[in-house]
Amino acid sequence: MLALAAPERDWRVLDVATGGGHTALALAPHVREVVASDLTPEMLVAAERFLRGKGVTNVVFREADACALPFADHAFDLVTCRIAPHHFPDASRFVEECARVVRPGGTVIVIDNVTPEDAEASAAINEIERVRDPSHRRAYDEREWVRFFRQAGLVVERVEHFRKQRDFDVWADMQEISAAVRDRLRGLFRALPPGAKTALAPEEREGRLTFSLDEVLILARSPTPRASRP
Repeated sequence: MLALAAPERDWRVLDVATGGGHTALALAPHVREVVASDLTPEMLVAAERFLRGKGVTNVVFREADACALPFADHAFDLVTCRIAPHHFPDASRFVEECARVVRPGGTVIVIDNVTPEDAEASAAINEIERVRDPSHRRAYDEREWVRFFRQAGLVVERVEHFRKQRDFDVWADMQEISAAVRDRLRGLFRALPPGAKTALAPEEREGRLTFSLDEVLILARSPTPRASRP
């Protein structure tokens, strides 16, 4: 994300759903200011503590709904959001808000979990995510993400995929889940439909289950208005 964004020293950046503040931390040394926003005040407190502990002073923190950003039109040179939109109630509306607050010619970069286009496979993967974490709304496929960006008036310039292997127990322990939920998750992995099985590629050896998750990066720019002819 940092390499593709190519941030400049005078830029003002918005990091939506900053979480622990790691994306804001990566961007801060390269720009004038980063606004780290999140819906959860407690998360913002933790992010501020983390960033201040790293000696970062050019990040400010704002409570904000990703689908109704409290910022003026064209207020930022770059808008980022990493591994969060699958929690949002309306990802399309989120992208529209990114398009509104970025300046003409500015950049929007989103990274999030992505599913196959096959509806059955996508539904199965989203069910697994919701069972583990009830705050999960939906992970989308690449085609849907590109449509969201284009409908918002943004020009998609780059799409990249990442594949990350996960250990089931480590992944499950990221949420406080009961033994019953853990067993249910294992059962869902064993009963995956063909498309989801290909996407997740689960493998169990001596009781240790591993699988893979796909992420997509989409970089888009806000069009610059054409100069009118004299």
